[in-house]
Amino acid sequence: MPFKITKTDAEWQALLREKGAEPLAYQVTRHEATERAFTGRLADQHADGTYHCICCDRPLFDGQAKFDSGTGWPSFFQPIQQDAVGTQVDGLLWMKRTEVHCADCGAHLGHVFEDGPAPTGLRYCMNSASLHFEPR
Repeated sequence: MPFKITKTDAEWQALLREKGAEPLAYQVTRHEATERAFTGRLADQHADGTYHCICCDRPLFDGQAKFDSGTGWPSFFQPIQQDAVGTQVDGLLWMKRTEVHCADCGAHLGHVFEDGPAPTGLRYCMNSASLHFEPR
């Protein structure tokens, strides 16, 4: 899938180091790893602001769409704009899930499930390592 922003693995690693991203960020965003539940720095973040892609800085989620899902990962009921994220079916494990990625750079963010709150009924379950938070 072609994205607006492309880099080599070495370039992504260098960029994430420069940004001071946590060590797991590269594995999560470029190789679809998942951080353990309740370990991400943004899971309990409730300040007003915006969540951006750690790789390319695209705004992805508004803090007003964040809710406590009880899953241990930052969860949102909708992206900041419909075209901010893309999805594709991920059948890598024993079940089919819908992967969520940054629409600009393709960074793996997490998965979306159909068990979220109103108004969308969706739960965008994201990895903290794939995001950075900018307070309003």
